[in-house]
Amino acid sequence: MKKRNDLDLEHFKALLEAERERLLKEIDGVAGDTQALEVAASEAEDRGDISEIDAQNAIDQRLLQDLKRQLHEVDEALKRIEEGDYGICEKTGKPIPVERLEAYPAARTLADV
Repeated sequence: MKKRNDLDLEHFKALLEAERERLLKEIDGVAGDTQALEVAASEAEDRGDISEIDAQNAIDQRLLQDLKRQLHEVDEALKRIEEGDYGICEKTGKPIPVERLEAYPAARTLADV
């Protein structure tokens, strides 16, 4: 793979680190909500309440999985910066346009691949 010399890697590293912090806070918040739902479910007696709590818990669990996936993508992008192959499409080996990286700094591929 080629190394990109046309990117301000510190800029993208800062974007990714800010996104990482945002995701960690959101994960903490959703995890706290999930724990609160578990307590509420253990105390609920009405079947309707239990069903509603279970449905909300399922939504929160899916959200938590998605946030963790996003965090993994950000961590992988930070790793690519450290390894020197950030901004290169993993499928084609071509440079990812700066505009795409600005919009989605964790991008691993070209938009049309």
